[in-house]
Amino acid sequence: MIDLRSDTVTKPSDAMRRAAADAPVGDDVYRDDPSVNELEARAADLAGMEAALFVPSGTMGNQIAIRTHTDRGQELLCDEQAHVYKWELGGIPQLSGVQPRILDCGERCVPTPEQVEAGYVAEDLHRPGTGLLCLENTHNSRGGVAVPKKHLDAAAAAAHERDVPVHLDGARFLNACVALEEDPAAMTEHVDSVLFCLSKGLGAPVGSVLAGEAAFVDRARRIRKLFGGAMRQAGIIAAPGLESLDNVDRLAEDHEHARRLAEGLNAIEGLSAPTPDTNIVMVNSGGAGLTGEELSTACKARDVSFSPFGEHTCRLCTHLDVDGEDVETALDRIADAVESA
Repeated sequence: MIDLRSDTVTKPSDAMRRAAADAPVGDDVYRDDPSVNELEARAADLAGMEAALFVPSGTMGNQIAIRTHTDRGQELLCDEQAHVYKWELGGIPQLSGVQPRILDCGERCVPTPEQVEAGYVAEDLHRPGTGLLCLENTHNSRGGVAVPKKHLDAAAAAAHERDVPVHLDGARFLNACVALEEDPAAMTEHVDSVLFCLSKGLGAPVGSVLAGEAAFVDRARRIRKLFGGAMRQAGIIAAPGLESLDNVDRLAEDHEHARRLAEGLNAIEGLSAPTPDTNIVMVNSGGAGLTGEELSTACKARDVSFSPFGEHTCRLCTHLDVDGEDVETALDRIADAVESA
């Protein structure tokens, strides 16, 4: 099976398995786990932040950030397709008591300064005010778009002019940095916190990192405890995360495979796929008379797995367990599925 459902499906490498087996550990609640401490220090340095917090998942990290930055009843500004709003089980109101005010950011993927200004609500006797701006890079639902730094900076500046902090959901943040040839620390220059996953393109079996100023991370650590995310001898999963940080540069291979995949899909009559920025390929099957579900089902029967993502759309992700030969084999099988429909 060639599994293109997500870059979360990767298996840990032998080096990661050895690192887990040999990891020095301690009780992380007491800050005694040396592997976790090293991971947090390296991740903070990579992201250009003062401190970082190891969390079990990207969703937990985003929700911790929202709860840490905001007060109950405040509003949060985000794109209508943002992961924090669309794919995190309504966590914003459930876990933080915050109400989202959504914006249509379109192909830009992050709001313009004018949208931030229009969406901002000042606190007064009747209204709780805007408490946070959430940005996303890469943007998952909009096709793995790598958002240029200047757009992030402009949105963040508009928020900061109104004393609104900015959180960057960067589950695939390092994909964006590689695609744009930007230093990660430079990309976060004007945001107050950033979340990035170790368990996607970097290939770790579990875990994400939330980074920001030291005082923010201290508060976030308490919220992690509240959300049930405090861990004990977590070095066993932090050690593979440390190994995964060595995989940043090779994300470019995933991007190249994704471009080849899109090129091949466009050559199949009835399919169309925009050239991707990173490792996510969105393919439309309407021209072939197939729904996304029908295309996915037909290809799964041919040992190629990917996810329906709309009535006539599917999402395919390249990752470190998919090589160039896998891409060519997948294209042959997808072509056969379409021709046989």
